[in-house]
Amino acid sequence: MSPGTAIRLAAAVMLLAVVAACSPFGLFAKGVEEEPIVPAEDLYSTALNHMENNRYNSAIENLEKLERQHPYSTYDERAKVMLTFANFRIGKFPQAALAADRFLAVYPSSAEAPYILFLKGSAYYNQLTDTTRDQETARDAIETFQLLISSHPRSRYADEARPMMAVARDQLAGKEMSVGRYYLGNGQYTAAINRFREVVENHQTSTHVEEALYRLIEGYLKLGLVAEAQTAGAVLGTNYPTSEWYDRGFRLLQQQGVSPQMLAGNWLSNRA
Repeated sequence: MSPGTAIRLAAAVMLLAVVAACSPFGLFAKGVEEEPIVPAEDLYSTALNHMENNRYNSAIENLEKLERQHPYSTYDERAKVMLTFANFRIGKFPQAALAADRFLAVYPSSAEAPYILFLKGSAYYNQLTDTTRDQETARDAIETFQLLISSHPRSRYADEARPMMAVARDQLAGKEMSVGRYYLGNGQYTAAINRFREVVENHQTSTHVEEALYRLIEGYLKLGLVAEAQTAGAVLGTNYPTSEWYDRGFRLLQQQGVSPQMLAGNWLSNRA
């Protein structure tokens, strides 16, 4: 072997040594220990014991390990139910929703599906914020509860979900009202009207409809749309005759020399 060939061979060996050292399977990886495999039955039994003694964080550790190490075991379905509940029970609501999604992806037809959907919807429900903030969790709760009710209408969980869905819908309506008031106060009358119209049209069971109709009177009068304002007042008076909002709307219309009157030709005409 020539001296030049020997030098090139030595350099190649040194380069391979450096690559190996930097590799995840090289020298730096020698200190990384693989997770010991624990029998599925042992993990499940330990998790169950933790659950029965309210040690939910410890239960979660065992259940997550069971998911990782034995994804096809006979314990997997029940473990996923327990994992969803354990996260929900200790207020880890985002994690509970993710655990519910993993369960539903694998076991969509399970007898536990209504319960899991209820836990998922409840996890979103428990993250509802005040109406000045983003209402994505309210929309997620409504979507989940709707799926539960449509897929399992006779389930007791569907019955429990209905009033919670109504509250979430009220949150969405409240957000629309908050934004609408902001637009109204800043002279963006068309944008405000669109928000109040959304409440009247799509959140009819919410507690905000009366005010939304009154705000429509305000907005329409600001734009000079008197007939629309009169119709909004008529709808308000027909549906909420004793409401304080109707009294205010009536007085506001009187100041313009008109009164509530159902006039054809606008979207409110069939709302009475």
